[in-house]
Amino acid sequence: METKWLEDFISLVETNNFSRSAALRHVTQPAFSRRIQSLENWLGTDLVDRTSYPTRLTPAGIVFYEQALEMLSKINGAREMLRSKRAAAQTSIDLAVPHTLSLTFVPKWLTKLEQDFAPIRSRLMALNVHDAVLQLVEGGCDLLLCYHHPRQPVQLDPSRYDMLVLGHESLRAYARCDKNKVPEYQLPGTKRAPLPFLSFTNNAYLGRMVELILNDTKIPLHLEPRYETDMAEGLKMMALEGHGIAFLPESAVTRELKQKQLARADRDTADWEIEMEIRLYRERPSPSRQGKPIVDRLWEFLEVQQNGGRKRRVPASER
Repeated sequence: METKWLEDFISLVETNNFSRSAALRHVTQPAFSRRIQSLENWLGTDLVDRTSYPTRLTPAGIVFYEQALEMLSKINGAREMLRSKRAAAQTSIDLAVPHTLSLTFVPKWLTKLEQDFAPIRSRLMALNVHDAVLQLVEGGCDLLLCYHHPRQPVQLDPSRYDMLVLGHESLRAYARCDKNKVPEYQLPGTKRAPLPFLSFTNNAYLGRMVELILNDTKIPLHLEPRYETDMAEGLKMMALEGHGIAFLPESAVTRELKQKQLARADRDTADWEIEMEIRLYRERPSPSRQGKPIVDRLWEFLEVQQNGGRKRRVPASER
């Protein structure tokens, strides 16, 4: 059993609505429903009466709700107790970061911070975007670093979470270079000769970005799926072996482009690319959850940087 199943079930009881709970838990409704079913399978009994509307608990669900609250309270209490005993807890910054950014953006960003701010002790959790957001929402990290696009937003309440834009990232198509240093495959392909396509899985954030590119293009692309994974690094390695064309973040292929191992496969146009923001989030400090002093100092430093050396004025409503 996973603790997120308990949190899902408690949310469902509190909202009485699958769609609302799915949105609050930052997951699609089908995925949320599957997690509730996984919990029921693990318990061996139905918790939700699916013959009625609105959502209603079964007798077993009513009993289990109290147990779920107690179990989750004990689990979270144990976690907080152990974290408080960790020697570096108050001087270390816990980062939740999607896999790609953990390999491309974070190392250079930390180097820059050590030069301009101070040496930082950090602990990084490399996750998919969904689980990285949950880490912040559930208090499992101090900072969340992730991609953002208006059509695939990270939906965090601005009254509860602070946000900074740290940079931008382009997602476009790449392919292996041949002996003449030109890409072996080039978009758009043809119906008779579709291009071998190395794709992200449907549940990957970057996969959804690629879907936007494919759906928005005015020139149809002819692609034949050959391989899929949720890891950009995995797609890059397959592209380097010549298995096909892959849409990848620019920062993930910087070295390979310089060494002429990979090249843009989109004819250097903007017709088949998308730009995302790289955002940093934190839970806004409050009297009940003040956060770590090191995180406050770092956030203030980053705000000053973004405001051209001027400290941001805090609205009275935020004080």
